[in-house]
Order: sequence, then C-alpha cells, then structure tokens
Amino acid sequence: MVPVRPDAASSASSPELSIVVPTYKEAANVPRLVELLDAALAGLVWEVIFVDDDSPDGTAAVAKGLAARDPRVRCLRRVGRRGLAGACIEGMLSSAAPVVAVMDADLQHDETILPKMYAAIRDGADLAVGSRYVEGGSSNEGLSAIRQWGSETATSLARRFLRIELSDPMSGFFMIRRDRVEAIADDLSSEGFKILLDIVASSPERLRTTEIPFTFRERTAGESKLDSLVTAEYLGLLFSKLTGGLVPVRFLMFLMVGASGIVVHLAALKVALHVFATTFLWGELAASFVAMTWNFVLNNQLTYRDRRLTGLRFVWGLVSFYLVCSLGTIANMGVATGLFEMAGSGPWIAGFAGAVMSAVFNYTVSAVFTWRK
Repeated sequence: MVPVRPDAASSASSPELSIVVPTYKEAANVPRLVELLDAALAGLVWEVIFVDDDSPDGTAAVAKGLAARDPRVRCLRRVGRRGLAGACIEGMLSSAAPVVAVMDADLQHDETILPKMYAAIRDGADLAVGSRYVEGGSSNEGLSAIRQWGSETATSLARRFLRIELSDPMSGFFMIRRDRVEAIADDLSSEGFKILLDIVASSPERLRTTEIPFTFRERTAGESKLDSLVTAEYLGLLFSKLTGGLVPVRFLMFLMVGASGIVVHLAALKVALHVFATTFLWGELAASFVAMTWNFVLNNQLTYRDRRLTGLRFVWGLVSFYLVCSLGTIANMGVATGLFEMAGSGPWIAGFAGAVMSAVFNYTVSAVFTWRK
C-alpha cells in the first residue's frame, strides 16, 4: 500500500509540481509508480495526475482507489476519446502547479531524475528533458531495434525540417513551466504521441532548455501502445508544423491514407483485368470498392484511432464511408469538368482541383457522419 505522508495531505491543495501520466491498460504499473514517486520526490509538494483513456483493465479504478487514500493522487478518466498527446494536454491544463512533468506509466522512465529536472526549472529553465542521447544517457536499452531506428530517424527529421536542436525531441519524459503550455494550448495537436515535439515547435520563442541524461528501462508489465502506425502520425505532425499549423494533422493523415488507396486501386484494377478478365467498367467498379474499403479500414485504425469503430458500428461506418466517397467522386467530376470545359483550364489543373475538392469533401463529411464524436 502506498503510504500517505501527513505533510503531503495537509498541503495537497497547492502542489509545487504535477506529474501527468497518460495511461491505457496500465493497472499493474500504477501502484508501483506512485511508490517510486513517493521515494524520489521527498521534500517536494507534488501530485500525480493519471489521465486514463477508459482502460478496459480497470486502470482508472486502481488510480482512484489510490486517490481515496492519498490526496497526492488524482485521476481523469476520458470516455469516448483516446490519444497520448490529448491526454497529456488535458492533464497539464488541469494542473494548478507552476511546474508540470510528463512521464509514462510503464516504469521505463527514470523517476529519480525528476528532482534534477525540477532544480533546472527552478534555476531558470523553461523546459527540462529526460534525454537518452546526451552524455550519460542510454539510447540502446529498453527499445527494440525497429523502435530504436524509428526514434533516431524521427529525431533527424525534426532537427532538419523544424530546426529543433534537442538531442531527443521524441522523448516522452519532460518537465515544463505550466504557463508555457497554457500560452500555446490552442496550437497543440491532441492527436499522435509526440507532445514534446509539438510543444517545442509551437512555442513562438525559444524555450530555455536543459537536457538531463537517463537510461530507458525495460518494460516489466503491461504492453506497449506504440505501433507502426505511429510513424504515419508523426509524419502528419511534422508536415502540419511545416505549414505553420494551417493544415490539421488529421487531414494530412487522411491524405496519406488516400494516397495509399490509389496504389491499392491500381493493383486491384490490374488483378480484375488480368486475373479475372473483367471488362474495364466492372474492373474499375470493383477496384473502387476495394480502395474505399482499404481507405476506411486504415483511417479507422490510424486517422480516427481515437474514435475507432468496432462491431456493428464498424459495418455501418463502412456503408456510410462508401456513400461519402461516392458523393466525393461526383464532386470531383463536377469541379474538374467545370474547370476543364467552362473555364478553359488544362486537364492536369482541372484534375488536381477536382481531386482536392474530393479529398476535402470526403474528409469533412466523413468526420461528421462516419467518425462523428
């Protein structure tokens, strides 16, 4: 059982530091993390805010059970929405402490460096980052070879295109002055996993930053929430920031899925014509439905993973997506034909305008009818 410190209980209304921990299926790790924080943060008035995405394993219930015995523990249970970045933002904005930290619940982040991070903030830094890539850190432990390669590649892209000089902008372990987050909250994306990158890229002025080395531990309980789709989400965030946030991350992911659907469409058409020997009309019709199905499944897994449809809702969602895309095709043809025949535009310009119109239509209408909140 996690002990309740009398001094913490009496001053829990005014914490100096809030630690935000996004959770999904981490029931086994939550009690141990509170114990580790209790040991590491002796002398500080702190609180931990677990932001749970309605975990089916009862993570929220475990956290609330701890909160009933320890006023330093809080739990926000999110229903109907998911995503690490969104959970971090909600947790940070729910805090009244002047300093907020973000760390994972999987015990892979080294809580013993939290006092060093807090000292750096107290000494004038705006941001303190737990880094695997500065001297004294370990970048090759706790990660698979594929995740290690992905992390290094993502870091390189952030440095090159966003001019971010952090050694580890992909880190999910950092501490920041809360007013810095409040100032840019409207510019942050609730989608994806890389909240630190978003914060640094969205800040209008350079944050005074300190990087503190730590060793990434092996996970001992629960399961990793990172998968291959995170790469696409990261690329969407990267390009969104390159446009100054004018193009939403979700729309960029929708476009990437649509681009993959073109390849699937052409492959399906080839199979229909050369394997099943259909006419072009029937082959094109079949390929269209294959591509639409592909786009729906991938968008359901990636673009709208926080609103993911399952069971009967998946079936009805697919039907509605067929309808939306069919109407989008009509809009595409109308715009392209009008520009080509009436405005005298070249075929490529007319075709491109029609494709843009169709993409915007499909994205906007499917968000309302297929993946509505």
